[in-house]
Amino acid sequence: MGNREDLLAGAKRCLIEKGYSRTTARDIATASGVSLAGIGYHFGSKEALMNEALFEAMQEWGDELAATLAADVRAGAAPLERFEAAWDRVVESFARLRPLWVTQFELLGQIDHVPEVREQLVRAIKEARAGLAELFEGVEQGADPERERLTGTVYQAMLTGFLSQWLLDPDSALSGSEVVAALRLIVSQPQQ
Repeated sequence: MGNREDLLAGAKRCLIEKGYSRTTARDIATASGVSLAGIGYHFGSKEALMNEALFEAMQEWGDELAATLAADVRAGAAPLERFEAAWDRVVESFARLRPLWVTQFELLGQIDHVPEVREQLVRAIKEARAGLAELFEGVEQGADPERERLTGTVYQAMLTGFLSQWLLDPDSALSGSEVVAALRLIVSQPQQ
């Protein structure tokens, strides 16, 4: 690897270990084994390097999460059975990918100050919605764009909400069967 690649790798390590806002240029230089001047030479600024490292980490994270979530979904599974199995894998990913999940939440508090990160997160959310709709419903992406938009948005909101609760209190995380039971209770409420 060259200095540029070493800096990106070091910045990604710092993202995981220290988070976005707590990482300094010196942290990146130390983690990468490249001088501080290398950051300016290759990226122009620490912020530009951190953003590029973040975008790469998000792509890698998204690919890994998609593979994890899509694994072992039984073809022909009933919708709630499919949802339950997928949700259990989502909760398992919380622990394994915790540093990246924490970084995502940290960035939500920074979006008004880092517009390029906001743009990237908006694109990532749109892609995630389509992927979540496909995962939980088994409908190929693009087959029903309006359904994908509606259900994907709800799945994304559920994921974000459950994740925030899990980050605070992992012992209270609901399993797939518990989420399905809750959905059944919600749906079975009498109309008034």
